Amino acid sequence: MLAEDRPRERLVRLGPRALLDSELFELLIGVGTRGASAQQVSRSLLMEAGGLTLMAGWEVVDFKRVRGLGPAKAAELAAAMELARRLRERTQDPGDKLDTPAKVWSRLEPITAGLSVEKCWVLCLNRRNRLIALQEISSGTATSSLLHPREVFRQALRYGAPAAIVAHNHPSGDPSPSSADRAVTRQLAEAGRILGVELLDHVIVGRPESDPTGKGWFSFGEAGLL
Repeated sequence: MLAEDRPRERLVRLGPRALLDSELFELLIGVGTRGASAQQVSRSLLMEAGGLTLMAGWEVVDFKRVRGLGPAKAAELAAAMELARRLRERTQDPGDKLDTPAKVWSRLEPITAGLSVEKCWVLCLNRRNRLIALQEISSGTATSSLLHPREVFRQALRYGAPAAIVAHNHPSGDPSPSSADRAVTRQLAEAGRILGVELLDHVIVGRPESDPTGKGWFSFGEAGLL
């Protein structure tokens, strides 16, 4: 391969958008191992993950499973993916008006992309439904023990928010609510009334292609279940 055709030289000459996903990872990997070049490790990495989108939820342990990636390089790649997630999340500045479940889904979809576990968030809002703060409150299954009113409304009270929206993801992509989702929503709505923080909605974040309705989310508020 001519020097000018190598990924690093092409990136300098043409910019990073001129490179394939595998070539960008090749640059991040840097040096391969005995019997596997950086190019081969990069291709194996993408093949193992099933593509860049599915890699978005990878942790250090996932990268370490790829032949040719040691602990240090696995940690570096996990850090790079986390920076990418945060950058995508922060392209929408705090202060967005979240007055529809579609807007809540748009806000959270970049965060949930590729996650293999359920995570729960509380979105603290002002009186005009503008976002004051977005906080992750649990990771696991959205049961009453993990999506607990204490954790939800602690954040709302911390930021002096008169209203809140709760959201969690379904890794399967199908946002249809479970019986546990319904039970914890009733519990949260009642706790909000007692504490004086209005629960505006509970939105389950999924993917349009896996949603029977084609939307990609389920809104308890939209369904009249609050």
